[in-house]
Amino acid sequence: MHPRTARSVYERLLAAYGPQGWWPADAGFEVVVGAVLTQNAAWTNVEYALGHLRAADALGPEAILALDDAELGRLIRPSGYFNVKAGRLKAVCRFIVEAGGIDALGARETADLRQALLAVKGIGPETADDIVLYAFHRPVFVIDAYTRRIFARLGAIAGDESYEHLRSAFEQALGGDVPVYQEYHGLIVEHAKAACAVRPRCRTCCLRRRCPVGRGERPPPR
Repeated sequence: MHPRTARSVYERLLAAYGPQGWWPADAGFEVVVGAVLTQNAAWTNVEYALGHLRAADALGPEAILALDDAELGRLIRPSGYFNVKAGRLKAVCRFIVEAGGIDALGARETADLRQALLAVKGIGPETADDIVLYAFHRPVFVIDAYTRRIFARLGAIAGDESYEHLRSAFEQALGGDVPVYQEYHGLIVEHAKAACAVRPRCRTCCLRRRCPVGRGERPPPR
């Protein structure tokens, strides 16, 4: 990933869509819960689940651990896969409590914090990096399916690189700018929804002129 490419795409997306203000959550622990619930789910559905937890006064690690699995599953049902996600939520809550809470985790070095999260059952690299970037404001770049799709269509990446390879490439290209990482991720999600969908809507794409797919030079990789 060339630094000029990474920066110019960011600037075009920002000009097209404006600041996104991600992550759409109110506090560090809420980011953690949202990162788990948004796995294979639309954020609008996650908001319903978060609202149920908030209404039940259960938006804290100890409160979630105190719920039985059936009740927790009922509260987070709108996010889908609620039985699986209930188990994952309890695992990450147990991890937070045993670590001494969010503030204690925030005192850890970034690499140590990330590795500790990756050791929690159900927390993969994308979820861990969502948490590290948005809950703890550390310079890790989140790689998701939208990032792969957009930058593969632009010809900037092959699209089948490992998660760690792409994360490192973006971080080297952008430097350690946490606000840019946060904004860029939100812009990528917005662009994927607005134009660069599985079936791209190239006529409305702000990146069309620099995109081989948008110019009709090759079929869109998915």
